[in-house]
Amino acid sequence: MARARFVALALLITSFLLSVVAGQLRPLPSAGLPGDLLDLGIASRLRTDTNTTAKASTDFGQMAKASPEAVLHPRTPADIAALIRFSSSSPAPFPVAPRGQGHSWRGQSLAPGGVVVDMRSMGRAAGHRRINVSAAGAEPPYVDAGGEQLWIDVLRATLQHGLAPRVWTDYLRLTVGGTLSNAGIGGQAFRHGPQIANVQELDVVTGTGEMVTCSRDKNSDLFFAALGGLGQFGVITRARIRLEPAPKRVRWVRLAYTDVAMFTKDQEFLISSQVGEEVGFNYVEGQVQLNRSFVEGPKSTPFFSTLDMNRLARLASRTESPAIYYIEAAMYYNEDTTISVDQSLQKMDALLGQLSFHPGFVFTKDVTFVQFLDRVREEERVLRSAGMWEVPHPWLNLFVPRSRILDFDTGVFKGLLRDANPAGIILMYPMNKDRWDNRMTTMIPTGDDDVFYAVSFLWSALSVDDVEQLEKANESVMDLCAKADIEFKQYLPHHTSQDGWKQHFGAKWGKIAELKAKYDPQAILSPGQKIFTSRTEAIGIATA
Repeated sequence: MARARFVALALLITSFLLSVVAGQLRPLPSAGLPGDLLDLGIASRLRTDTNTTAKASTDFGQMAKASPEAVLHPRTPADIAALIRFSSSSPAPFPVAPRGQGHSWRGQSLAPGGVVVDMRSMGRAAGHRRINVSAAGAEPPYVDAGGEQLWIDVLRATLQHGLAPRVWTDYLRLTVGGTLSNAGIGGQAFRHGPQIANVQELDVVTGTGEMVTCSRDKNSDLFFAALGGLGQFGVITRARIRLEPAPKRVRWVRLAYTDVAMFTKDQEFLISSQVGEEVGFNYVEGQVQLNRSFVEGPKSTPFFSTLDMNRLARLASRTESPAIYYIEAAMYYNEDTTISVDQSLQKMDALLGQLSFHPGFVFTKDVTFVQFLDRVREEERVLRSAGMWEVPHPWLNLFVPRSRILDFDTGVFKGLLRDANPAGIILMYPMNKDRWDNRMTTMIPTGDDDVFYAVSFLWSALSVDDVEQLEKANESVMDLCAKADIEFKQYLPHHTSQDGWKQHFGAKWGKIAELKAKYDPQAILSPGQKIFTSRTEAIGIATA
C-alpha cells in the first residue's frame, strides 16, 4: 500500500513538473477561469505564469493595476475569436482585453481576473509583418495593416512604394488598433481629420466571437462604433488605411509667442480655408511652456539648444508672461530639383510674413520625412536616460471649444498653473470640426464652434507625492471648466462612474448602450474602461 501511494505521489509530482516545464505549451488551469478553457485549440497559446501576467497587469500610465489570470498569444485573428466566443458563451464569462504596446494610461488594456490578448504576437507568429500595400491601380492607394502593427512599421512599408498615411500621432511606437480605438490625432488632423476618418475598412472580432469585415457601406454600425470605440464593441484585427504620395523632406518650424490671443489667432489662420493646401503648412500643432520651467526645467531639448532656451527665458522674463506659447508647424517638400526647394522656401517665408510671433523668435530645422514623423523617439531616449519614461503618467487630454479657449487659458495657465513646474509637456492646438464624422464613437465638443482645441497635459510623476499633486491639478482644471461652463470632452477619456460616461457620451449614450448589447452582450470586452460593468447593465440600458 505504501509503495502504491509512493508511486501515485511520484506520478502526480512528475505530472506537475511536466506541466510546469511544458507550461509554454500547455499552461496549468487557473482558479479564476473555467477549466475547460484548456480544451480549446488555443490552449497552447495561453500563459498563466506570474512573469507573463505581471507584465500585463499595468500599462504605460501606471495609474491602474489589475492582474489577469492568463495572457493569450494569438497566431491569427481566429485565435482571438475562439477565446472571446468561449468566454461569451460560458456560464461564467470572463473579461478579455486586447493589448498592443500597453500605451494606455488608466488601465484600458487590463483584464482583471480574465485574459489579456497580446496583439503583437500575431505579427511575430506570421513570420512577417501583416502589412500589405496596394499602390498599383488602387484609387486612392491604401495599406491593409494588422491591428497589432506599429505605425512606424506601417510607415516603413508604405515608403517603399513612395506612399504614406495622411495622419499621424506624435509617437509612432503605437499599434494601429490601439490608436484607431481612440481616434488618433496629430498635427495633420486639421486638414485630414483624425486617423479614424482615414480608414476605409476594418476586420473586427466582436464580443460574441464573430469575425466581421465592415466599412461605411457594409456592417456600417459596427464600423463607426469600433472607430474611436474604446475597445467596447470588438477587437480591431485589420484596418485599411488611405495613403497619399510621401514627401522626402520637411521644413520644421517653431514660433514663439507671449500673447495667447495672437497665438490662437495665428493657429486658427493656419488651419483655415484662407490658406490653401498648395501654400499652407501640412502640420500644425502648438505647445505651452510655463514660465517657471525656464528656471527649474531642462536647459536644452532635442529641438531647442541651450542658447535657444536662454533666449526664450529672457523673453518670458522681459514680458512677464506666465508662459511661452509655441506654434509648431511643418511644410513637406521634395528635393528633386532646385526649383522645388526654392518654392518651398518661398511658401514658408510668405506664410511666416502673415504671422505675429515675436520678431526673431523663429526656430527652423530641415529634416527628412521619417525624422520628423519619428521625432518623439529622440525625446523618448532622453527621458529614458533620465529615468523619466517608465514612471506614472497622470495625463489629462481635453477638447475645448474655440470660443472658450482664452477663458481656459486665463483660468488654467494664468491661474491654476501659473507658478507650477510639473515634469512633462503641454500641447495646445486647434482642429476643424468638419473633418470629424459624428457617426464615430469619439466625442468632440457639441456646440456651434467650427474649431476646437486639443489641450493635453502630458505629465510625468517622479514621486508618489507627484502623482497625488498632479491628480489634484487635473481635477482642478476640470472643476474650473465646469464652474465656468466651459464645455469640454475628454480625449483618451477616463471616468470613474457611469454617470460620468453618460455625460461624456451625451445624446449618444442610448446608441452606445444599444451597440454594446448587440456586439458585446456579456460586457466582457475592455472592462478597464468601466463603462459597462455587467451584462445586465448593458442590456438594461439598451432596452430602457
